[in-house]
Amino acid sequence: MLNDDDKLATPLPLPYDGKIYSIGELNDFVSGSIASGKQPIIIFGANWCPDCRIFSGTMDIPKISKFIDKKFNILYIDVLRYEINMQLMEEYGIPSEEGIPRVLVFDKDKNVINNSNTTEWRTARDRTSQEIFNFFQDMSIN
Repeated sequence: MLNDDDKLATPLPLPYDGKIYSIGELNDFVSGSIASGKQPIIIFGANWCPDCRIFSGTMDIPKISKFIDKKFNILYIDVLRYEINMQLMEEYGIPSEEGIPRVLVFDKDKNVINNSNTTEWRTARDRTSQEIFNFFQDMSIN
């Protein structure tokens, strides 16, 4: 559980770097994460998106970051203004027109385990830090 000292720091992070990825690179990330004993998470988003930045900033809260670093490997995929990497979302069965951030959490068999709720963080600004932390705790399978 978070306490009053676990606050979202500002300025919010800018985690997206404009890199264009191939599906092979994503598959390598997923496989490499699993081989290292961590669950892979791919987050599609953009630095202009306040919900993306709030979600990432919340992940940087020390207590949450410590938990995530122990359990997960994170890959941020930039979509800019829906100009790049959009086909990668569709590779995972996500309609690209449905908004960002889109968070994909994988199990050790390379399956997306939150397929039914990948849209839930498009309104991260309306969620508490504890709710975001709870999500990561619920998704952890180790």
